[in-house]
Amino acid sequence: MLRYLSLWICAGLLSAADVTVLEEIVAKVNGDIVTRTELERSRQQLLGELKSRGAKDAELQTAFEQRAKDILRDRIDQLLLIQKGKELSINVDPDVSRQLGDIQKEAAKRDSGLADPDKFQQYVRENTGMSYEDYRNEIRNSMLTQRVVRQEVGGRINIPRQQVRKYYDDHKDEFIREERVFLREIFISTEGMDAAGQEAAEKKAKDLVARARKGERFGELARDNSDAATAQDFGALPGAKKEDLRADLIALVWDKERGHVTDPVKFPNGFLILRLEEKHKAGLAEFEEVENEIMEKLYTPIFQPKIREYLTQLRQDAFLEIKEGYLDSSAAPGKNTAWTDPAQLRPETVSKVEVASNPRRKRLLWMVPVPGTTTTPVSSSR
Repeated sequence: MLRYLSLWICAGLLSAADVTVLEEIVAKVNGDIVTRTELERSRQQLLGELKSRGAKDAELQTAFEQRAKDILRDRIDQLLLIQKGKELSINVDPDVSRQLGDIQKEAAKRDSGLADPDKFQQYVRENTGMSYEDYRNEIRNSMLTQRVVRQEVGGRINIPRQQVRKYYDDHKDEFIREERVFLREIFISTEGMDAAGQEAAEKKAKDLVARARKGERFGELARDNSDAATAQDFGALPGAKKEDLRADLIALVWDKERGHVTDPVKFPNGFLILRLEEKHKAGLAEFEEVENEIMEKLYTPIFQPKIREYLTQLRQDAFLEIKEGYLDSSAAPGKNTAWTDPAQLRPETVSKVEVASNPRRKRLLWMVPVPGTTTTPVSSSR
């Protein structure tokens, strides 16, 4: 609509005084736009996030100013990555549906009525302030950008194993361990249940143990069935030293092999199932135990600059215009992003003298059919 208004103004059909600006476009990124309203909404979200962390006035203002200057940059980054994901035909729709299903299941544990799709969509609107489709689209865009970054940046970073080994040999003091176990849990609640409900809960717990021991992924069983808050993290618990555990749980997991799944342990409010994921012995950890940890240490400092390099290249290749008064804090060096105002454009004109002096232009004009005529050649006999 804004584009047509600009054209009407150029044609003299409307004056600038006749136009009420409903929205301001501040940047054009290939086929997408960034509006002033979007940037203001991001500013308000940033302010709310900083306040929720308990930042005080002076600290709040400093942090806000530091991060607010990157708001346009971040929006341009996102649009470029989304566009690249579409160009690469990356499909994240199954993952989006799965995540929304997980969110709905978790919400339905607190309110069984939210198992109904219409009620869940209303729940999303009330808790996010956006429509269900917009919320779904935000999740989709987030997943799409992450997938592009992993595939196009992370997947191209190679850290040789000998470099990882050298880090281990040079920093062994970092890998002195206390004896700890790492567990996953499934908790089946019996809160407020009568005898029949408790019996059903115990049966469910025993069935889950049997399924886990047959090879089903414990983390996914936890995600789909556990009533504990850890369900969203696939049941993962932080590492625990021996003294951190109850005596009966020590007996169940401490000396067991990795992958061991306990029988259901009865608590006053439910049944607990544990799986031993990992055990750290006291002393220097073996290289194989910490290889992935070292890889991450070496990977992270390389990864962030590589992302920015990739986004700079996407900017170089993009059609990008930014309105005066707005700043892309990670602009590509040498890239012209000057804003073109349609109202300032003038149609190209060619005089008769120029046409007469340019035979090629005359030939080209002769080849263009006049509306309402035919392009069928006339027979030489007529």
